[in-house]
Amino acid sequence: MELFDKLYDEHENAKVRFIGFTTEDTRYDFGIIYTNMFFGKPLVICMQTGRSTLLDPKDIEDIDYLQTVFRIPVKEQAVDLAEFFRETLPSIPFVTQYE
Repeated sequence: MELFDKLYDEHENAKVRFIGFTTEDTRYDFGIIYTNMFFGKPLVICMQTGRSTLLDPKDIEDIDYLQTVFRIPVKEQAVDLAEFFRETLPSIPFVTQYE
């Protein structure tokens, strides 16, 4: 008996960037995985907490979302993080994933 239906099983050589930086109040360490999966959105992983999300330019502008996903207690810190992502993540067009 088959217990699950496989949705996808892809292998890809992905570009990965590790970057650490500080602001006036906080230190951040991120791994950013650039892939053709997930509609072209980079996978951003906080190396300190293990929390991750897919980010595109629209997501970066949603400060409340950044606060929630990375558990940032102070809104100003989330604003700083959004500025970092604006400068760091490429502005990539939406990629059709499914036909």
